[in-house]
Amino acid sequence: MMLAMVAGGAIGAMLRYSVSLVNEASIFGISGPLATLVVIRAGYALMGCLAGSFAAGTVLPEALQGFLAVGVLDAVTTFAISALDAGQSWQTKGVIMAGSHVLVLGVLSLSAFGAMFLTVRHSGIWQ
Repeated sequence: MMLAMVAGGAIGAMLRYSVSLVNEASIFGISGPLATLVVIRAGYALMGCLAGSFAAGTVLPEALQGFLAVGVLDAVTTFAISALDAGQSWQTKGVIMAGSHVLVLGVLSLSAFGAMFLTVRHSGIWQ
């Protein structure tokens, strides 16, 4: 189980870093805190799908659950990078912008998780 989580965390961290490199290159036209918001929100939506499928009765081996949820998705959705973005925003744009960043991130991330959890759980796909 521990090895599965470590492997998933390494893959999630590499995915997260790859997205930050792509965003720095402005391929998608977004960067900085907005890019962080997009990545974290997508990770929370995927975590909601996974949790919803478990709630609907999907059974996966414990190691695979750890790999996906604790490893990959936890590394992708970490709030540490968001805290860094908020701190930089606080220094350059002020307290109101930093607070807005944190509030929007929290609300949108949790709403993405909740929406996907409920959608997958009640969709009947996993029954």
